[in-house]
Amino acid sequence: MFTGIVTDIGQMRKVERRGDMRARIGTRYDMKTVDIGASIACNGVCLTVVEKGDDWFAVDASAETLSKTNLGRWAEGARINLERALRVGDELGGHIVSGHVDGVAEVIGMQDEGDSTRVTLRAPADLARFIAPKGSVALNGTSLTVNEVSDSTFGINLIPHSKEVTNWGSVVVGDLVNLEIDTLARYVARLNEMAAIG
Repeated sequence: MFTGIVTDIGQMRKVERRGDMRARIGTRYDMKTVDIGASIACNGVCLTVVEKGDDWFAVDASAETLSKTNLGRWAEGARINLERALRVGDELGGHIVSGHVDGVAEVIGMQDEGDSTRVTLRAPADLARFIAPKGSVALNGTSLTVNEVSDSTFGINLIPHSKEVTNWGSVVVGDLVNLEIDTLARYVARLNEMAAIG
């Protein structure tokens, strides 16, 4: 489990494609405190550390993961939002995030408003019903509040701090970002469906 509070921006050092994909990611984490088998959210995707060095770790992504996320677009030099798994006693600064990405959303608009940036995204139709104004979403592993929703489009606001400590500072219109809907929204929608049937 994660909180959507990014704690490092990693850099893609090497990508190997051989059916599945192995990626080597540079990090500022103290790798002495990260075990082989540990989970790290990489752009919001929960991945397992399979190798490590002093300032890097490697993860494998299956074909299924590549089909549901933007990981297939990773290339050397890419900046990756990182978050280590939640530990008992850690602060819950964002919202509960599983690292199981539901799909990708497309950035369709960006507009500066003062020091902040308003971002408009289009969600896949089957996921849009789970996104509600003032609800939470995880986008590229970042916990964000939804400002407004219209059909399959929704808006978020990025404050300067968020752009500095995540890879959102380099996102542009046309980018695809990993989308994980709020687990609570999923359960509320399911309860509503069951109530309608019953």
